[in-house]
Amino acid sequence: MALPDPNTVPLRPGFASRLLNWSTWVVLVGLFVVSLQQTGFDVEALTSGSQDFVRFFRRLVPDWTALPQIWRPLLETLQIAYLATLLGTLLGLPLIFLASYNTTVNGPVMWVARSVLTVLRSIPDLLYAAILAPILAPGPLPGVVALTIFTMAVLAKLASETVESIDPGPLEALRAVGAGRNRVIVYAVLPQIAATMTSFVLYIFEINVRASVVIGYVGAGGVGFLLLRYLNFFDWGGVAALIVVIFAVVLLIDLLSVWARSRLI
Repeated sequence: MALPDPNTVPLRPGFASRLLNWSTWVVLVGLFVVSLQQTGFDVEALTSGSQDFVRFFRRLVPDWTALPQIWRPLLETLQIAYLATLLGTLLGLPLIFLASYNTTVNGPVMWVARSVLTVLRSIPDLLYAAILAPILAPGPLPGVVALTIFTMAVLAKLASETVESIDPGPLEALRAVGAGRNRVIVYAVLPQIAATMTSFVLYIFEINVRASVVIGYVGAGGVGFLLLRYLNFFDWGGVAALIVVIFAVVLLIDLLSVWARSRLI
């Protein structure tokens, strides 16, 4: 009996899997080492600056007399996040179904919708606010518009993936009896994604509350503008009070969102 040619013996599946795993780890470790070198990451520098961190945080003793100055910008921040979430959800609804292969009009429309969402998501909300603030004048409006674009792009991306993973049975049943695209969406798609969509909207509202604090640095209103003023004047007591209030509000919103999601899903 002829012996098999060693050059034609297939690799064992276990060996190929181990080789792939080891190659992946080698690449990850190599990227980690290169990133450490090119970014100048230095543990010794971090530890040597620990005393400066301690001295800085000792200054952050909350000055509760600053609370009357905080409430109005805080309310403005919540209003920016709420309006942006609501408007972004309404504007993103058509894109959800145009970007999903099982509810879109046709292939080219789906490609255009997905391309638009990719472009919108590639630009950070802070950059949107920085561009819009000089155009629309500093204040809450640039913040609302910037976070509306962010909400629309992120929600449409997440929800379109949810639409593509729903049970196709109800869609096929309605199409078999001659239902149009809009009726299929209303009666077969929306009932299946309603709870998940609500969860997405609540989560994005949490993100918008946090983001509306940051975009205030570029003149988009809210507590971010007040925080920038405190920092410029080295008012560490005001900074500490503002941080505590922001933390409490975000924590409360997070708890309410978790409770609402648990009731819906």
